[in-house]
Amino acid sequence: MSIREWVHNREIDGRPSFSYADVKDAFPSFTQQHILNDLYRLRKSGAIAQPYKGYYVVIPPHYAAKGMVPPMYYIDQLMRYLSRPYYICLLSAAELLGAAHQRPQQFSIMTVPPEVRMQRQTSLDWNYRSSIPCGFLKERNSETGTVLISSPELTALDLVQYEHHIGGLSRAATVIEELSEQTVWRGSAESGLLSLSTVATVQRLGYIMENVLMNQLQANDLYHELKIVSPKLNRFRLSTRKNVDGAILDKRWNIIVNTEIEIDDL
Repeated sequence: MSIREWVHNREIDGRPSFSYADVKDAFPSFTQQHILNDLYRLRKSGAIAQPYKGYYVVIPPHYAAKGMVPPMYYIDQLMRYLSRPYYICLLSAAELLGAAHQRPQQFSIMTVPPEVRMQRQTSLDWNYRSSIPCGFLKERNSETGTVLISSPELTALDLVQYEHHIGGLSRAATVIEELSEQTVWRGSAESGLLSLSTVATVQRLGYIMENVLMNQLQANDLYHELKIVSPKLNRFRLSTRKNVDGAILDKRWNIIVNTEIEIDDL
């Protein structure tokens, strides 16, 4: 059997991703250079893609014209290969939750340090937190199995905390408005949800919910939960990247309103 035939058989068997080590185990008599040359030819012919060094994905016929496969197709298998916990986050999670009215240009992944170093430019946007909160993740089906995504509430918190990854607070607010049909904040202090983010992030989210999205009910619920975990609210800027000259203070959330947030028409 040739490596090309082996790769084709893996696709038929529903195992469309593999590592260099998998090939070496299947062909122990082949030299490293022989294996690398065959894999290079398969890549050049558009049969496989290499999203990460030493890791390959079979390109199915419906993606052949693009010569690449979307991360949703292989991300769970890649993270298992890297032995990293993960979840799909930010706009990518919001899209899977039905709350992103524009397809994100990058596919956002949350994992733990150290930094994942890709060998080539990809559409993957890596984000990091100290641990992955498995209790606040949801499973979604993919073409090759299942993937993990953040819950609506965790997605909303992440959109505010990592707003510099998605284009700013206005875009975050637009998506959070769509997510608000699914978010429930009651009990979020006791469940530990609010401890997954900074108090400043929750204050900013609360301000946006009340004063930008005009969602008083959810704002009140979030404020009640926030006061449980942080009875005294410190003062924070709404935007961390702008000064406070001429800014006003929102006394309820103790937020210095130093930027204007505008949501897109949906």
